[in-house]
Amino acid sequence: MVNRAIIQKAGSQQPAEGRGRSADAPHPFWERKTLQEMSEEEWESLCDGCGNCCLHKLRNPDTGELFQTNVSCHLLDPYTGRCRSYPNRQDLVPDCVSLSANSIPYYDWLPETCAYRLLAEGKPLPWWHPLVSGDPESVHKAGISVRGRIVSESDIGDAPLEDYIIDDD
Repeated sequence: MVNRAIIQKAGSQQPAEGRGRSADAPHPFWERKTLQEMSEEEWESLCDGCGNCCLHKLRNPDTGELFQTNVSCHLLDPYTGRCRSYPNRQDLVPDCVSLSANSIPYYDWLPETCAYRLLAEGKPLPWWHPLVSGDPESVHKAGISVRGRIVSESDIGDAPLEDYIIDDD
């Protein structure tokens, strides 16, 4: 049981085998470069559009336990999993986090499936990642995205976020 009175908002490379690449074909950038070495375009392409990082999380300040909600930022497009105003997001949502290669290890709330987190941990991108599959819909088809499973913060009114905690039991 979650003690709702003590919960507060949180968060204010190995090449894959059998991808059809010939032995002499160059490895993709995410297998050749560190996160720090990537261009802005490469960095941005790592986002798979799952939308999980745009869901509100709550953290128990006494235990550090993290709770996931199904409430998204009002800027998240629930169909595409992308921000509706990405270039202006930090002006519109002051506590929106801007990831950097050096900050990723500090964001324990990033989904375990997040490409930034996976690559920072030396893990490969999964088969459903659009850079691997070549299909931007693969993240949705694999059931990784928030599509069809969320409510916008603008739709919950004054209801407490604790009412929207996803129970993993």
